[in-house]
Amino acid sequence: MLMRTDPFRELDRLAQQLMGPGTWSKPSAMPMDAYREGDEYVVAFDLPGVTADAIDIDVERNMLTVKAERRPVAKSDDVQMELSERPLGVFSRQIVLADTLDTEHIQADYDAGVLTLRIPIAERAKPRKISIGVGSGHKEISG
Repeated sequence: MLMRTDPFRELDRLAQQLMGPGTWSKPSAMPMDAYREGDEYVVAFDLPGVTADAIDIDVERNMLTVKAERRPVAKSDDVQMELSERPLGVFSRQIVLADTLDTEHIQADYDAGVLTLRIPIAERAKPRKISIGVGSGHKEISG
């Protein structure tokens, strides 16, 4: 039998029992990191134990929605569960994307239980040089 030392074990267990697993109408939150890397934003979601076909990614206008479902592993009849702490059910996260991001070219990759989305910055939002006509000559400024 596995034991762990956690003073909040019973509180966690009680909270999980009261809230229950996430459902499609009331999903649980999933942890994520978001950062800028060069000319794109990267968002990484922790989804260990979730198969790629159980992940749903949607973009509507500037709202990004990621939903995933962790299903129970099929066990034979002679297996007796001793400890079950890994949450099952539906997990979801919604992110409002800025208008400066190119939602038409989002790339998704799933590896080792981490879903990584790469969202490029739109060309119209990148800094660019504008030439100014003065008399017969042109002068460039960067902006």
